[in-house]
Amino acid sequence: MTAVEEETSEETPWHLSGNNAPVFDEVTVTELDVKGSIPSELKGRYFRNGANPQTGTSPHWFVGDGMIHGIEISEGKANWYRNRYVRTPMYANPDTDRMELYLDMEKGGFDYNVSVANTSVIGHGGEKLALEEGSFPYELSSQVETIGPHDFDGKLMTAMTAHPKICGETGELLMFGYSSLPPYLVYHRVNAEGELVQSEEITVNGPTMMHDFTVTRNHSIFMDLPAIFDMEVAMQGGMPIRWSDDYPSRFGIMPREGSDSDVKWFDVDPCYVFHTLNSYEDGDEVVVNGCRLREIWRENSDIGVSDDPDPADAPMMWEWRFNLATGGVSEKQIDDRGSEFPKIPDHLVGLTNRYGYTVTMGPGSDGAGGSIFKYDLTDGGTRTEHIFPAGHFPGEPSFVPAEGASNEDDGYLITYVYAGDTNTSYLVLLDASNVAADPVAEIHLPRRVPTGFHGSWIAD
Repeated sequence: MTAVEEETSEETPWHLSGNNAPVFDEVTVTELDVKGSIPSELKGRYFRNGANPQTGTSPHWFVGDGMIHGIEISEGKANWYRNRYVRTPMYANPDTDRMELYLDMEKGGFDYNVSVANTSVIGHGGEKLALEEGSFPYELSSQVETIGPHDFDGKLMTAMTAHPKICGETGELLMFGYSSLPPYLVYHRVNAEGELVQSEEITVNGPTMMHDFTVTRNHSIFMDLPAIFDMEVAMQGGMPIRWSDDYPSRFGIMPREGSDSDVKWFDVDPCYVFHTLNSYEDGDEVVVNGCRLREIWRENSDIGVSDDPDPADAPMMWEWRFNLATGGVSEKQIDDRGSEFPKIPDHLVGLTNRYGYTVTMGPGSDGAGGSIFKYDLTDGGTRTEHIFPAGHFPGEPSFVPAEGASNEDDGYLITYVYAGDTNTSYLVLLDASNVAADPVAEIHLPRRVPTGFHGSWIAD
């Protein structure tokens, strides 16, 4: 670390301070210290994305340049750690206002090649894609190098969500793009081979920020919620999303291969959901689990983590049930402790799942570090917890199945952890069947990995 990287002041915003501060160099490290034993059946790479402004400054946590942090594992060894910026037009023009590049005046729309590609990273159809919801995805190599923008052979005509869903049964990639200009929402379906085979405009009540959605084996589910685009704020250069008490909250359920006329809308209590855990079918009902917020961004777009958050303001695990036969809706809070970044095993996306995993977003109680939660949803949402040492804070956990798994939770939870006592980071592997136990393995890095957003285990 350089002195510049670690230097903060009272004027430095929280999203550029501490472990949120960017790192500026790109490195390759092949000599990695391993504590414990890496399971020999694991062969692949863990990639994690996050905002890492190359200029050292950005107006909001969500808009810095994307940087991928990757670790390759095989035969019980950690082969390398690499961190690389995603080479986008925004990376190439660091001092240019995004709207100057993003607005395409000739077409009267947006240039979706313009991106910071900073939110998530997935593997599908043999490709690795860095995602940011305002633009096209950016393809990456296995060595974390940027290949370039990916528009599905010219068929993708909208932005792509950073939270597509890959069906655990069919391998289809389900996704959407939202916009501040009509059409506000377009749904897309990509087959398992990576070919875009369907695009459908979906009618919503206005220019809503739809950060995530969810799917079942036979349905796609949209969340039309009261975080809407504000042109006046956009012209002032701020995060152009504000809460509206006049915008109804509702979920729309559509057959996976359906169209706008097939969507059934269900009103719910006002809320916002950044991230869903999963959804599945239970008789006539569609069941959705996710981390629910009471509201967001009423006065401004600040988003942060308080040392003593108001529980009412924290994202918490909830369940919604929508009856397709009667139109009935039930809503239930699963937990009264705040957590976010929910994940399940990839092979259960859209199918019935018993377990779900989240991460706490701030310091733990009694001086402990952060925690990873495991929910047993068949037992009313019973929560177990892995508590990290004081000053150690994990990111979003990804599930990696164990070889020959016979139970849903036979596998490992993998994520980067920031160690505040040494100002470094490590990749942790936890036993998903016993999350409270000591880690199976830790892969220690000689540097820190800044707080980021979403990652994926991409098996060979």
